[in-house]
Amino acid sequence: MTLLRSISLIGAPTDIGAGARGASMGPEAMRVAGIGEALRARGCEVQDRGNLAGPSNPWQPPVDGYRHLAEVVAWNQAVHEAVYTELRDGRLPILLGGDHCLGLGSISAVARHCREAGKKLRILWLDAHADFNTSELTPSGNIHGMPVACLCGFGPKELVEIGGQVPAINPKWIRQIGIRSVDEGEKRFVHEQDLEVFDMRYIDEMGMRHAMELALATLDANTHLHVSFDVDFLDPDIAPGVGTTIPGGPTYREAQLCMEMIADTGRMASLDVMELNPALDVRNKTALLAVDLIESLFGKSTLMRK
Repeated sequence: MTLLRSISLIGAPTDIGAGARGASMGPEAMRVAGIGEALRARGCEVQDRGNLAGPSNPWQPPVDGYRHLAEVVAWNQAVHEAVYTELRDGRLPILLGGDHCLGLGSISAVARHCREAGKKLRILWLDAHADFNTSELTPSGNIHGMPVACLCGFGPKELVEIGGQVPAINPKWIRQIGIRSVDEGEKRFVHEQDLEVFDMRYIDEMGMRHAMELALATLDANTHLHVSFDVDFLDPDIAPGVGTTIPGGPTYREAQLCMEMIADTGRMASLDVMELNPALDVRNKTALLAVDLIESLFGKSTLMRK
């Protein structure tokens, strides 16, 4: 029997940090795919807080290694305050992105809440990309490739300070799963900072179950588990609606196992759903799949698990 959970949906309709337009339509696609109804059917109490507001996308080239830095800061500040407010009120926030640069605002809010509540934090970063670039390393200047580095204290002052503490998180709190596209300079930086990465080769060799057992190891009753789910984590054959498709991602069954094992811990207390791009999708297929997987995060399984 799952506990009644109080969930708040927060839309962040922007593609400000991305290299392709369209993720700004992600929140509405998730609503059209029935995320609210699906969670209510799982016994959750759901409030849709609507969409946050922020600057429009000026679609400019990078300046000093960053595209749209001022606009990215504004959006992340809005996300930070919205997510932090829900956590403070004892609710489980689901951030509907928007591109993955917004993970910075979301996770910095979770880290702030954990500091104040005396909780440990574990972050699962489900993504094709490590998102550990800096302005020196990035080939594009797109800030959706930088949020993990910013959270770990590597980035422009305006972004790294959003959570009120620098760094917002310790790299040891993150487990990256499904990674299969990392820029050359970024690879070295990931190793230098000793991020724990379960890339697709690891999942191919050891299986999703083993990867998830390690990623979820040592969680206890005082751990807040945050899941940052970039939809490009999934194989593009099943999830075409993303701006940066990288072949060779988890299959439907691997993704389901990943989500069900997270649900089994009973510890997930906040969630990001990022980079859904309906402009590149086929009949909202990717949003429908994302809702299906989110249902599994909230306890849907084939049979009751004893």
